[in-house]
Amino acid sequence: MFKKVLIANRGEIAVRTAKTLREMGIKAAAVYSKPDQDSRHLYFADEAYPLDGTAPSETYLKIDKILTIAKKAKVDAIHPGYGFLSENPIFAKACQDERIVFIGPSAKAIQALGNKLSAKTLAEKAGVPVVPEMVWDEKTPLKLLREKIGYPLLIKAAAGGGGKGMRLVQKEEEFLSAAQAARHEAESAFGDGKIFIEKFLLKPRHVEFQIFGDLHGNMVHLFERECSIQRRYQKIVEESPCVPLSPELRSRMGNSAVKVAKSADYGNAGTVEFLVDQSGNFYFLEMNTRLQVEHPVTEMVVRRDLVRLQIQVAGGEKLPFQQEDLNQDGHAFECRIYAEDPFHGFLPSTGTLELFEPPEGPNIRVDTGVAKDSKITVDYDPMLAKLIVWGNNRSESLQKMLCALRHFAILGVSTNIEFLQTLFEHPSFQKGNLHTQFLSEHPIHAKEKTVPEEAWISAVLSLSAAKKSPSAKETSLKKLSPWDSIGSWRMV
Repeated sequence: MFKKVLIANRGEIAVRTAKTLREMGIKAAAVYSKPDQDSRHLYFADEAYPLDGTAPSETYLKIDKILTIAKKAKVDAIHPGYGFLSENPIFAKACQDERIVFIGPSAKAIQALGNKLSAKTLAEKAGVPVVPEMVWDEKTPLKLLREKIGYPLLIKAAAGGGGKGMRLVQKEEEFLSAAQAARHEAESAFGDGKIFIEKFLLKPRHVEFQIFGDLHGNMVHLFERECSIQRRYQKIVEESPCVPLSPELRSRMGNSAVKVAKSADYGNAGTVEFLVDQSGNFYFLEMNTRLQVEHPVTEMVVRRDLVRLQIQVAGGEKLPFQQEDLNQDGHAFECRIYAEDPFHGFLPSTGTLELFEPPEGPNIRVDTGVAKDSKITVDYDPMLAKLIVWGNNRSESLQKMLCALRHFAILGVSTNIEFLQTLFEHPSFQKGNLHTQFLSEHPIHAKEKTVPEEAWISAVLSLSAAKKSPSAKETSLKKLSPWDSIGSWRMV
């Protein structure tokens, strides 16, 4: 097994990976940009190396800088996390050339499956149904789009994911400007401006399967996650299992996911994404050739550490289980906690975290890369944390998530916590009637404040002081007691 691993990432995934490395007795080396010089992930590493610069393009996306540090630190392997260079075949190949193990799939597999167009070709050859699509450039007649795809349609970046380079087009006259914007965004985010056109399905569910392969030809799926609740084509809530999937449909989709991965001799962690229409038909959408943001949902229901598995498989070990050894236990939700204002277009919010008090309790997990006094800037994604809960069934898990959200206190930036609470209280959400246009069909509005903002902030800060100072507890609770509307903050 490896002696030292470089984590070529930042934030909560760097913290999460470093924790697993420590548990395995492997040293963790971290990298950081100028805005991240006081970041939390550095405190979980054994060594930390600066990446001169601020923007991702001159730091975490700079292959030569990462490899120079890797050689200086004398690491055996590099874990790319997700985002940044995690799905970059050039980086995976460069690691191989330097005889540094890339903890992920091979460059060849990333090239084949990380690109949405070639991945769809492989899926079709494997007999897996795909959403109708076509490549587009400026020479393609709009008439052909209208006849082959029809409106509404989706413009997508061929490389990358996370909603970058994606545009929904309702009418033909909107197409050209949307295509230009999508191409520019894709070029900026992934260094590849190639786009393609895809049929827009009405109210589908977004269901993805976690797959895992080793270097000995073994391949399994670890069941599904539903990711239908999205804003700007980015997921904000995930759960497992998916409510309406029958055992037969789950098996067919899982087997299809394995077929897609095997078509490219895939090894390590990956996610095969599908759309499921209202009639129960499923279509291959894309494959993410990396660990997903929402992997803790799977970890909670299958009771496996996916980062540990990644490291073991990259080190040449066989998967320690077969498909028949795996099963889903209970139900898990994940909420992505963002520094943003969901009631004003989900605009990012910046500032210093004056208070960061995550909830605690049995089967409540918080993955984060921030803490009190962390500075939230515009340089990186505004995700502050991932809140994950587990229950024996969906109803129990849902109520646990609601309770956890009510006890997640953050001051200094706007967050989507109130938005998520309202979402989990929505009758259609509670019934599991989900689809990718859920938030368009059921807009979530801000609740009217029944307590002045100043009083609420004072109460939360008082409670935080009470938790840290037993002598202040009684006084703090007296201050809180008149305000029933914030009773969830009381100490119990």
